[in-house]
Formats: sequence, structure tokens, C-alpha cells
Amino acid sequence: MASSTSGPKKVLSRFRQVVGLLLPHSKSTPPPVSSTDDDKVTTDDHQVSTDDHKVSTDEKVKSGGEDINWDNVGFGLTPTDFMFLMKCPVGDKYSEGHLVPYGNLEISPSSSVLNYGQGLFEGMKVYRREDDRIMIFRPEENARRMQMGAERLLMQAPTTEQFIDAVKKTALANERWVPPHGTGTLYLRPLLMGSGAVLGIGPAPECTFLIFASPIRNSYKSGIDAFNLSIETKLHRASPGGTGGIKSITNYAPVFESVKRAKAAGFDDVLFLDGETGKHIEEASSCNVFMLKGNVISTPTILGTILPGITRKSILEIAQDCGYEVEEGRIPVEDVLAADEVFCTGTAVVVTSVASITYQEQRVEYKTGENTVCHELRTALTGIQTGLVEDKKGWTVHLN
Repeated sequence: MASSTSGPKKVLSRFRQVVGLLLPHSKSTPPPVSSTDDDKVTTDDHQVSTDDHKVSTDEKVKSGGEDINWDNVGFGLTPTDFMFLMKCPVGDKYSEGHLVPYGNLEISPSSSVLNYGQGLFEGMKVYRREDDRIMIFRPEENARRMQMGAERLLMQAPTTEQFIDAVKKTALANERWVPPHGTGTLYLRPLLMGSGAVLGIGPAPECTFLIFASPIRNSYKSGIDAFNLSIETKLHRASPGGTGGIKSITNYAPVFESVKRAKAAGFDDVLFLDGETGKHIEEASSCNVFMLKGNVISTPTILGTILPGITRKSILEIAQDCGYEVEEGRIPVEDVLAADEVFCTGTAVVVTSVASITYQEQRVEYKTGENTVCHELRTALTGIQTGLVEDKKGWTVHLN
């Protein structure tokens, strides 16, 4: 796990600096920050600007500070310096929100999120370009998806503007944790939860919105170039009329058993079938699925049981731009077993090939590697996300 050698005083100093600098400008000159020799804020040659949330940090912490060992960063949680927090009584407006040092939360044991699972989360990444600037990808889509889920679970969601503002502040406050270009990303986890206390079954009287961050390495750098999937025939991820189409926290623990069983048998993940007939593929435990047959790229239709992935949406558009015929519909198991290629999409997996699918006693292998449509689509998408390709779609937001 990556670690920082900065002591508590240096973290506090950084917190004071970032919080103060991200607040709106005042017409009067703010009072200077008092500090001791051990808690000194140096601004010479490193002027910080609040225009559009731009923050220039010390050279030491840019592009992966010298105190962070990127070789030790994996896929587990690596706590960063700050998280964003704001609250809202249901039916009211959110408070302005603020950055706080990363740490544990105090919450009522009778909160709705703990008792009834009233919670949503999002997943997104901060990318570092070759020129050392950082940017995010389609944040308005994450905001809209959270709003859709909040409506379903009777929670107050931040507006799109509030959501994006919070994402920007969290990313910039933790900029030193954004890995160098091409090695990884800073993963952001926005959370919306019913934090107010309740006893009877019902929505919480107060909601809390927060964002924390953790750097992760690129999957392709660690040998995860293709998945081996097992089709689950006993358990289902979602059912019609349920919450499979929103990013509810309650969708994920129920897949633990299937995934654990599959990994014990040597598979990487599970491919779930529809809950009505058990004859059509839907999605894996945490990512959408596509198949290629000839020049046609197909993916299951979103009908309330499949999460409307943002990577999924982007790949559908990119595939059309690349000249492929794109279809959304119900995909029988037999069709996916007869496909030329199968691949998964998601914030974490990006676009990753499926090497094999096992259904009952039948194992089918698929084409993987650089000479695949999957690789073509992944290259096009990541080129936009990392600034290697001109973003003609307006999907990226530069932060500095």
C-alpha cells in the first residue's frame, strides 16, 4: 500500500491551504495563516488560483509525489488526504459542503442506510495527461445516474452542478495522489446515504453526500488482460421491478456468494442471467457485457435490471463511429456462446476482453489480444480519457 511520510501537522497545513483556497474570493484580503516552523505554508513560486477550481501544488506532490511508491499501489484502498462532505435535510437544500481530512464518520446506529440499505454510490476516475494536467470523464452522467437512483430510494441528491463542483474539489485536494500518466488513475467514490435516524421502515430525514478517493493501477499493467467467466444458473443479480437499474448499495452484497464460489473454481467473475426465464445474459457482478458477431456489436437492453453504465454508453457511441453495427436487445445464452468476441465494460475494468465463458459443463473460448475489436474500442476510449486523442465529443473536463 502506498504511504505518505507527511506528518499530521503537514496534512493539517495542506488541509488549511486547500480549504481556504477553494472558497470563493473575497473582496478583502484574507488574513494570513499563522504557522509554526513545522507547520509553514510556502506559496513562493507556487501561486494557487481559485479560478475554475485550479490549484497548483508543490512540485514535490505533482505527478506522483516523491513520498508515494507507485509500485505498491494496487486495487485495494489507499486512503488519500481529503474527502468531501455535505448534508441535507430531506426536502431542503444541501449545505455548501466542505473538504475534511479522510477519516471515519460518526453516524447514528438507527440511520436508514445502516438499517434499510438506503444508499447509492458512483465510481469515476481522475486521469493524468502526458503534460501533467488532470481531468475527469463525463461527470454529468454520474450526477444524473445518482439523481435517478435517489428518486427511486426517496433521497435528496445533489444537483448536477453541486455534484461536479464536489468532484472537482476532491480531485484537486488529492491531486498528488493521481498516478503518473499511463500507470493508473485516482478512483473517486461519491456516496449518497440516508444518514438520518429512523426506527420504523421509511426514508431518512437527512441525507449525507460524500466523496473519498483512492489511487489504483491500470489493470492491463498487472496481467489482467482478459476475464474467464462462469455463468451463474442458481442465483440472480436483479429481478424485474427491483433496483438492478440503479447503483444501489444493496445490489452488491448479494453477488458475493456467487463470485466467491466462481473464484474458488478458478474463474475471474460471474455472468448473471435474467431473473424471469434464466435464458438471457444480463451483466457480470460489476460490469456490463458486450458480444461481437461479424460486424455487429450487441449488448443487453437496459430494462430496469441492468445498470446503465457510463462506459457502456460511451462504447456504444464509439463503436458506431468506428463503423460497427450496434444492437441492444435480449441476448440468449446460445448467442453469446457462439460469439466471435465478448468483452466487459465499466469504470474499473474499462473495456476488457473475455477469454472464456463456462456454462454448465461447456467452456467456450474467444479471441483476445491486440488484434481484436475490444482492443480497438479500448484504445479509442482511453485515448480520449487520458488526453492522447482529441476529445471531439466534449466528454472530458480539465481540472488544472
